[in-house]
Amino acid sequence: MGAIKHFLGNYSENFAAALILWPMASFVLTLPILAYLYHRDGRLRFGSFAGTYLTVLYVLGLGCFTLYPLPSGDAGPGITYGIPPQWAPLNFVNDIAKDGLRAVFQLAFNVVFFVPLGFIAGRLLRLRFASSVLIGLAVSAFIETAQLTGLFGVYPYAYRCCDVDDIAANTLGAALGWLCSWLLGRVVPPGKLAEAEPTDRPGFVRRCVALWLDLVIVWLAAVVPYGVVALGLEAVGASALQLPGLTAAQTVDAVMGACAVVAFVLVELIIPWTHDGSTPGGAFVRMTFETHPRTTGYRALFYLVRTATLVATLFVWPWLVLPLLLFYLVKREMPYDLIP
Repeated sequence: MGAIKHFLGNYSENFAAALILWPMASFVLTLPILAYLYHRDGRLRFGSFAGTYLTVLYVLGLGCFTLYPLPSGDAGPGITYGIPPQWAPLNFVNDIAKDGLRAVFQLAFNVVFFVPLGFIAGRLLRLRFASSVLIGLAVSAFIETAQLTGLFGVYPYAYRCCDVDDIAANTLGAALGWLCSWLLGRVVPPGKLAEAEPTDRPGFVRRCVALWLDLVIVWLAAVVPYGVVALGLEAVGASALQLPGLTAAQTVDAVMGACAVVAFVLVELIIPWTHDGSTPGGAFVRMTFETHPRTTGYRALFYLVRTATLVATLFVWPWLVLPLLLFYLVKREMPYDLIP
């Protein structure tokens, strides 16, 4: 027990780093996580929700345990010299003969540390055995490559040992993790996946997640076209795009603003009008914002009021989100849903 405690003590700093980063990473990833769970399950389950956030902690731990601490100072591995790679398969046998229990613990740790990855692939992502094992292999190869290249060139030399035995042990761990998820599934089957039909009674959170996805699309539609044009002009040595009567900076704002308006109208009006109330984001989280059928006139009024509400909340009076939330909590629908 003392040897195990001493071995694990070497990684206490790595675990602390992962715990420190966890709340921040969880906050940043909340909307993508919610979008994924709504897409997969059609609703939020506590088990899936908690499991996903634990997955975030695991991924952070994976990075911190394998790549942290980073080189520091003016000398040392990664800065003035590199640690040579280990390319000989089954070299762990020699390590065990030389280092004894420490090498055994290291080998076992390399297997055990990837068991959660295989479990996540099988249980959370619902992947098959071969896909889960390939993910384990790919992640391990990515980590070992990062170690070999000094974190992909950030440091001039390798500051950790790239070991082919680690890749084999990690892949084995992922395979064992998938088997654990399969065995658990025989006892506690995973929840049913979402139905194909979108819900016409979406909750407030699902509406917000769908809107966030839509706004990401609008932002990309505003930024990417201008960025491509700007890079093209720079590549051919031409001057930056400048509209008559505007400075270069004003041109950027005008072009991106126009693209954003067109994209917003397309995403929030035209696409849902032709797809029974499902925006691209709404379709991904399996919802429609049309809570019941309407005649053409009332439907047009509904779209007009909803769009005006979105514009006012997003760009004029952000505080409107609070009365909208209170209204939803009382009525279980949005104000524009009252339009007959």
